[in-house]
Amino acid sequence: MKITIVGTGYVGLVTGTCFAEGGHRVVCVDCDAEKVRTLREGGIPIYEPGLDDLVKKNVSEGRLSFTTSTKEGVDRSDVIFIAVPTPPLPDGGVDLSFIEGVARDIAAAMTSYKIVVDKSTVPVKTGEKVAETIKRYCKARVEFDVVSNPEFLREGFAVDDFMRPDRVVIGVSSERPVQAMKEVYAPYHAPIVVTDINSAELIKHAANSFLALKISYINAISVICESAGANVQEVANGIGMDARIGRRFLDAGLGFGGSCFPKDLSAFIKISEQVGYDFRLLREVQHINALQMERFVKKITDTLWVLKEKTIGVLGLAFKQNTDDVRMSPAIDLCHRLQKEGAVLRVHDPEAMEKAKGVLSNVTYVADMNAVAQGCDALVVATEWPEFKKLDLERARKDMTHPIMFDGRNLFDPKEMERLGFIYKSIGR
Repeated sequence: MKITIVGTGYVGLVTGTCFAEGGHRVVCVDCDAEKVRTLREGGIPIYEPGLDDLVKKNVSEGRLSFTTSTKEGVDRSDVIFIAVPTPPLPDGGVDLSFIEGVARDIAAAMTSYKIVVDKSTVPVKTGEKVAETIKRYCKARVEFDVVSNPEFLREGFAVDDFMRPDRVVIGVSSERPVQAMKEVYAPYHAPIVVTDINSAELIKHAANSFLALKISYINAISVICESAGANVQEVANGIGMDARIGRRFLDAGLGFGGSCFPKDLSAFIKISEQVGYDFRLLREVQHINALQMERFVKKITDTLWVLKEKTIGVLGLAFKQNTDDVRMSPAIDLCHRLQKEGAVLRVHDPEAMEKAKGVLSNVTYVADMNAVAQGCDALVVATEWPEFKKLDLERARKDMTHPIMFDGRNLFDPKEMERLGFIYKSIGR
């Protein structure tokens, strides 16, 4: 198939590259000329495990190319995926101006039948608006179909998620594009759910909101565990063995963050309001998520008392492991809260330090995780990078002014930390 992807962010670049790996011929379009130049020269603007090699391979084999011209992308493809940002608005809604702009550009360039696929996460009814926009601005008056094909990629695991998907959701308003969409996804041997566009759009928001609910649920349980002297990890293992519940997304921590869950949760609450339903359950999910960070900061202040001029080492800046994405990162939020209290920060992240510099200043960025603890009054684990489990704890204890650790991701064993001489505070244990 000949495919165009408009937008080369996390979703667009992974989608285009994996389509090329599946044997399709793919053109990726982006309005950022510098980003396109970087991609053409073999550079990758994001960190995503496995993506670098796949981009280079498919560019060299001629299946993947990059351009700043939407017209070129439209001319060279049969199926056009829209994968541009849908940033949040102050009222919890979604800014759809990028979607509308791309729809207009596609319409202006169309001279023959095309399938236009919305890959971005959008509110229900967006597909109808995209179709109206294309019809309004397409001077050639050619036929087209709009399809909703929500993505379910986890940052840090996106390549594997794309190549081995749980399911592919295809929302259509006619049968005409169905076979072509099945051919697009044929190389990945996934169950395909064909439904109407509105249902497809709701599936994405409903799925992410449910996962956010699971995270807030176990975080609420962690509060009870701390008060009752129980271990939240043991509780999570016990309930997670129930096939109806499952163990995934039942790890207590600092709360969810990133560019998807908070935005999609707010958007789904707003969508519900617009159709006349007050989704109070999801409002409580947001409330629990906010309280989790407040409790963690209180744990630090209760232990250290005054944070002013205290030196605190922070391990982790990305919102989760295996990514350099710091958008709405709980780790960055924590750093800002500690700075507000007057703390002096030494920070480290395996991949996210360069991007963190754009949102976090007046801290010492440390290249070696084992050097972060030098002179610190306390150490904080803020992101669940597996590398942090290999931290030289003996060295950290000796390097610190006071051997105190606040583990916001439950990476270490409380008994072992106590044996090593640490004052150790974790979540729900």
